[in-house]
Amino acid sequence: MSEHITGIDYQTALANLRSSDLTMREDLPPQDELLRRFHPDYQDGARIKLPIGPNAGDYCHPELAKLLISQPLINDYDLSGAEHLNTDVLVIGGGGAGAAAALSATEAGARVIMANKLRIGDSNTVMAEGGIQAAIGADDSLQQHFEDTFKGGHHAANKHLVAQMVTDAPAAIRWLIGLGMTFDLAKGENNNGHLSRKRAGGTTVPRILSYRDFTGLEMMRVLREAVELDENITQLNRHPAIELLSDEHGRCVGAILYDLEKRRLILVHAKSVVLATGGSGRLHLQGFATSNHYGATADGLVMAYRIGAKLKDMDSFQYHPTGVAHPPHLAGALISEAVRSAGTKLVNGLGERFVDELLPRDVVAAAILRECREGRGVVWDGQVGVFLDTPRLIAGDPDVLNRLVTLGHIAHKCGVNPAEEPVMIHPTLHYQNGGIEIDGNGESCVEGLYCAGEVTGGIHGRNRLMGNALLDIISFGRRAGAAAATSGLPLKKVRGGVGHVHNLQREMTRAGLVSEVKAPVLYPNYGKFDLREHAGLQEQQS
Repeated sequence: MSEHITGIDYQTALANLRSSDLTMREDLPPQDELLRRFHPDYQDGARIKLPIGPNAGDYCHPELAKLLISQPLINDYDLSGAEHLNTDVLVIGGGGAGAAAALSATEAGARVIMANKLRIGDSNTVMAEGGIQAAIGADDSLQQHFEDTFKGGHHAANKHLVAQMVTDAPAAIRWLIGLGMTFDLAKGENNNGHLSRKRAGGTTVPRILSYRDFTGLEMMRVLREAVELDENITQLNRHPAIELLSDEHGRCVGAILYDLEKRRLILVHAKSVVLATGGSGRLHLQGFATSNHYGATADGLVMAYRIGAKLKDMDSFQYHPTGVAHPPHLAGALISEAVRSAGTKLVNGLGERFVDELLPRDVVAAAILRECREGRGVVWDGQVGVFLDTPRLIAGDPDVLNRLVTLGHIAHKCGVNPAEEPVMIHPTLHYQNGGIEIDGNGESCVEGLYCAGEVTGGIHGRNRLMGNALLDIISFGRRAGAAAATSGLPLKKVRGGVGHVHNLQREMTRAGLVSEVKAPVLYPNYGKFDLREHAGLQEQQS
């Protein structure tokens, strides 16, 4: 990413912007060519074929492949003396999908343990600023929502899952409102009590429901409060999962957790497991900055692959067009698509617009990368990007900062007055399009293992539309939790171990594969966290 630091210096670019009439360049390549030439997923070295496992022969990002075909963090002898817990449903993940699953499981009568890597709410959910999609307008329909989603994902999504998600949307909104979530209301004499709706990239009608520009934070607020009030949910904060448990028939029957505070391993046996561990942005694929929270390191994918779950589209990632590019210490921080939805334009260093800002995210991101690579970007302190022209937006709508509160906050952190200066942006690694294959109830091909949220694949295809992530976590979180609550063996018959891990290691040996990588990594490499050292685990003597 840093090899093409050429372009127009900031002060010259700023002068060009201020004198510009925002003429649109007319040389944007056709979409397929644009993506092939400039989107990170299509560049040399962006994917390899997995050599073994459930997806042998399928494409995967090479950095992720290293984690999937790796060594475990623990061995059998580490488990001697570990504490044992039992529950009906174990939910792994403290974001929106995990919370929705836990609540739905208890509604179905299950007892739940919710294991959170950090704390409940420390997740990508709270960083989802733009809103949630739901076809509730008179000019909209479930069919339009389906078609927009399927087209936006390049026709690669599972049609059944897409149809299920968009059909769930109106009920999901009612459920959230019932929990106490606030949404913006439409203005005007004839809109009393109607929810405000906005356009998003790739949508044909206004469909985004939001609360200002921190919708995910508001959603997580009500989900967290509901979880904390539910007597049938036991929360284990700061308890990352490090391996799943399987029985002799290959069923998933729990997980091994690590208690960060007491520095000990815990075995949780469960009738069923819901994996809601989120994405992988903190792996910083291809050197990109990321908008993701600290714990987004692909743990769920690693554990699921080892136990035999099949993955999908693991060479497809979303790079959100508008991440902060300057100052460097804020690189990757998200500026919501709601800002572009409100009318803000993207402008290169020559003072030109170069793409329709409300095209799908992958197209807009590729167009920005094209400007930077071809020397029309803005260069400042060794960082390259383009301008988000906030001054014109605010001049035309002085109230906009009251609606887009987060924009004002992030601009202030960048040392920018958005009414007078543009924010410099560059695509940021934002979302994992692929993940674990699931059915309509969120169940993987491994009996007893359910999945929800960003860890899953097949719902968004190879590009996700704004607002469908928050819908996904509610739709499939609720479905997975409800299904998990009514499945599995009686607890007295549940016995689990890590035999599946040894099976994959033997497969590596037969294939002549050697790996020094240990996974899941739990935290980014700059976190310098070593589980064995932290827990005081001794290496086994040969």
